[in-house]
Amino acid sequence: MSTRVHDAQSQGGLLSGVLGTGDIIFMILACAAPMGVLAGIIPLALAFGNGAGVPGTQLVVCLIMMLFAMGYVRMIPHVRNAGAFYAYIALSMNKEAGIAAAYVAVTAYICAAASVLGAMAYFASDLLQSAFDLSTRWEIWAGLGILAIAWLGYHKITLAAKVLAVALLLEVGLILLIDALILYNVGFSGLDFSSFTPDTILAPGLGIALIYAINGCIGFEATAIYQEEARDRKKTIPRATYGAVIVLGTFYVLSSWCLVLALSPEKAQEIAAADPGRLVTGIAMEYLGQFGRDALNLLTVTSLFAAALGFFNNISRYLFALSRDGLMPAVLGRIHVRHGSPYAACLLLTVVLTVIIGLFALAGLDPLLSLVTSLSSMGAVGLEILLATTSLSIPFYFARRGEISFGTFWAPLSAGIAIAVMTYLSLANYSALTGTDIALVNRLPFIFLGLVAIGLLHGLWLRKYRPLTYAQVGSTHVEGELPPPPPMSEPGPNGVATQLG
Repeated sequence: MSTRVHDAQSQGGLLSGVLGTGDIIFMILACAAPMGVLAGIIPLALAFGNGAGVPGTQLVVCLIMMLFAMGYVRMIPHVRNAGAFYAYIALSMNKEAGIAAAYVAVTAYICAAASVLGAMAYFASDLLQSAFDLSTRWEIWAGLGILAIAWLGYHKITLAAKVLAVALLLEVGLILLIDALILYNVGFSGLDFSSFTPDTILAPGLGIALIYAINGCIGFEATAIYQEEARDRKKTIPRATYGAVIVLGTFYVLSSWCLVLALSPEKAQEIAAADPGRLVTGIAMEYLGQFGRDALNLLTVTSLFAAALGFFNNISRYLFALSRDGLMPAVLGRIHVRHGSPYAACLLLTVVLTVIIGLFALAGLDPLLSLVTSLSSMGAVGLEILLATTSLSIPFYFARRGEISFGTFWAPLSAGIAIAVMTYLSLANYSALTGTDIALVNRLPFIFLGLVAIGLLHGLWLRKYRPLTYAQVGSTHVEGELPPPPPMSEPGPNGVATQLG
């Protein structure tokens, strides 16, 4: 066992000082799946949103995310916990709200991971069919994907970071090449900036475009999940958070604008609506020929795999943090003696994803029209709820401390209100996100209401019957305090000592 891993185990934490700013940015951007967003989400925004105003809408959402980030990173000196949303809300509001947020976060991330795996499996099977006329079942690729991300998640986090960096550079490189060819083709005289004018942005369909825009940005907030493993976290995490927002925002604004230029602002919505699923592959074929189309299809698969791996790492660290704080079985808080990874949480998550994929497979449901449709939108809405709640809770924390400034109060408050409005739009137009009229699918977000209620009740129960565990919620590794030792026993409801952990 290395000295670093031994120190991490003795302190009840993850392997510290192994991730730099670049590592975290690559992991976050890969989790956002920029190729998947460009090929899948932006064409839908063009078709059913405000058309040529999509690039301007992306810019507005990027600015809102930057306001959120300003408050988000200012919490870092006060909380050092892999639970991120959960720990921030527990500290800013109360522990009951933090527990409710934890339930919502884990569920939303699991939904996102399962949906991305389903999409990856579908496109992998479709790629072999179109390229080699080889028919394979999607379940095979889903199973192989789960095994691969479980193996990478089980090992040292730096290995996953390297894999994600390679996948990200390949997909971003291809997209930027297509962007450059479009700009070269239209020439300086063909540049049209009407996509960024108020009239174009405020065109009918803005609400739908906002929904798709924020869904494409979700994922950057996970930088705080890795702060226990970061080098000089007080500098690394803010840099990674701002860097992720700037890179994602620039990428989406530039690429969506180039798509509009390639189609022409006047015809962008009409052409996208005709066949949004093949819009980007068609443009890749136009500018790079057969190679471009095949490369884009292949990198879509690797992009989705990278996103699944990113979500897997996020969830395993959430489970680890909740276990360490006494909200889940103690076994999930174990870290590997050699890799320093939360291996027990990784194993549990592998089983959970296998069961979800297996149930859809046994039911004979389509991976794209059923699995992805039902779970991706639910995961996105869950994370929107958490973004809004976290952003609105941060001003209260700093107000109690008497630290009211633009970055600590007004920026996160403004972002929280804006994200809350977009969350409402997502829920009000949920069938537009899922693309189906099936009532059961469109009622799935009600599960979050149940999770919030259960979380609040769990918190109240802990406060009354397990005060030592309640005291730990969200407070593990709070900056300036020693991590509280895990409680060995505390009185049960009848005054009888109950062994914990």
